[in-house]
Amino acid sequence: MNLMADETGLNFEALSLDDTRAVELPALERYTARDGRALGYRHYPSNSSIALVLVHGSGTESRYLAPLARSIASSDVATVYTPDLRGHGPAPHRRGDVDYIEQPGDDLVDLVAHIRARRDSIERVVLGGHSSGAGLVVRLAERQDMPPVDGVLLLSPYLGHDAPTTRRNSGGWARPNLFKILPLALINRLGVTAFNSARVLDFAMPATYRDGSETLSYSFRMMAGLSPTDFKAGLKAMKAPLLLLAGSDDEALFADRFEAVVRPLSPHMTLRIVEGVSHLGIVRDEEAARAARQWLTSLAP
Repeated sequence: MNLMADETGLNFEALSLDDTRAVELPALERYTARDGRALGYRHYPSNSSIALVLVHGSGTESRYLAPLARSIASSDVATVYTPDLRGHGPAPHRRGDVDYIEQPGDDLVDLVAHIRARRDSIERVVLGGHSSGAGLVVRLAERQDMPPVDGVLLLSPYLGHDAPTTRRNSGGWARPNLFKILPLALINRLGVTAFNSARVLDFAMPATYRDGSETLSYSFRMMAGLSPTDFKAGLKAMKAPLLLLAGSDDEALFADRFEAVVRPLSPHMTLRIVEGVSHLGIVRDEEAARAARQWLTSLAP
């Protein structure tokens, strides 16, 4: 691919589509969410008693996380689960949409319960995510029903459109329709949710990266469900060990601001800024993978 960051907002050259396809992918397995819908995830087994649930970012699905997931699982530091979020993946029920704002978080809670029920050997659970997948983890931490976890892994985390760490429109990747978003946000505060299916957010994914599994737009309720309501409250609520990894060349985020923004909220955070790595590149960079493996090893019972 020869599409650079100034055309799409993100440098997709950091992700080679051919390399991603070349990685042998585990078949999609299914779990049943609380509404009865069967949702997909990929399972990377290991001999570890730690389970890492790693959530993909906006517009994509679990496949691009395969190199990182396999690196971690093959080192026996964690068994990795990479879900296809509702509304994403090869054949979702309704692409780019959910039934209500908190449904992505509910689905993640249900997946953790599914893993705990199926895997007797699992002693610890770590929640992780990349970009807006990390945003979902932070949003879930704001809730009273977040399942107990033993660690949190945030990769280039999206903390919200107005967070000091977020570039305008995520560096050009996200294209919000403010003429729809602002009125919908207002009426949602009044309890009106009837119009939340409206499409309000588009993504600048290059045509050469599209293969039918991409999700190029979000409804209001999908967009809101993957964004922290109050990232400060979410980060403060995280009492488990926290590893935050970001690249110094992140096009969507200000990586150099994470220390000042996150440290006061999560003083126990381990922060690694990887030099020369972009927003998408963080999930396939070997230095970042090594840092994740070392940190996961430190969590072992």
